Amino acid sequence: MATVKFGASDDDRVDPNEAFNALSRIVLGEQSLDEVLNQVSHLARRSIEGADEVSVTLIRDERTRTAAFTGEVALALDERQYEAGFGPCLDAAESGETFAISDTGAPDVPWSTFASAAAQRGVRSTLSVGLPVQQRTVGALNLYSNQVDGFDEDAVELATTFAGYGAVALANASLYESTTELARHMQVAMQSRAVIDQAKGIIIARQHCTPEEAFLVLSQASQRTNRKLRDIAQAMVDGEAEGSSRSEKPA
Repeated sequence: MATVKFGASDDDRVDPNEAFNALSRIVLGEQSLDEVLNQVSHLARRSIEGADEVSVTLIRDERTRTAAFTGEVALALDERQYEAGFGPCLDAAESGETFAISDTGAPDVPWSTFASAAAQRGVRSTLSVGLPVQQRTVGALNLYSNQVDGFDEDAVELATTFAGYGAVALANASLYESTTELARHMQVAMQSRAVIDQAKGIIIARQHCTPEEAFLVLSQASQRTNRKLRDIAQAMVDGEAEGSSRSEKPA
């Protein structure tokens, strides 16, 4: 089997199985978390068809940063989302779901301001996959393509697998953190996921729909209003609580 060289040019394509074998041999502790995630992003770029740029978003203690990226375009588009407070990579990180923009130039494109910025930089489609850690999400793997409909089902499946490797690296890195810091970080992640689940429950009760349909309602509201998915969910939960409080008061 060929040996994958991490220092090789990103123009050199890599068979996904070789990439996964290379990632499985990484010993965290000998390298920093950012170095491991950098290898994940570069191998994803070289393995996933359509991926012209790749980055990894991390959210810790409500601070968001790009821990790894393969090019300046990916970094710039990530940071634009952080500054605005919304976008597919943030929604993927907070929910654990996968979000795609098939054509950033389409008239009815979601996250319209971000999509417009991406199109101006030559990015025509995007894919963001949440990084799950013990059923909690603390980041996302982001793929940017210069082609419309740049990511097919195989690409989504591969991206999900690469996201899994990133999640393992993140979970292992947590072993090196202090117990207090880890507990605080996981509490933030749990709160974010919990409020989204509560909002989904409210929608299910109101519309008698499936959990998947309820999440779609939330994500569409986020995209339409350019607000964070978590903020949309929190507003819905708060509104439901206020309504219940008023109904319990005596006439």
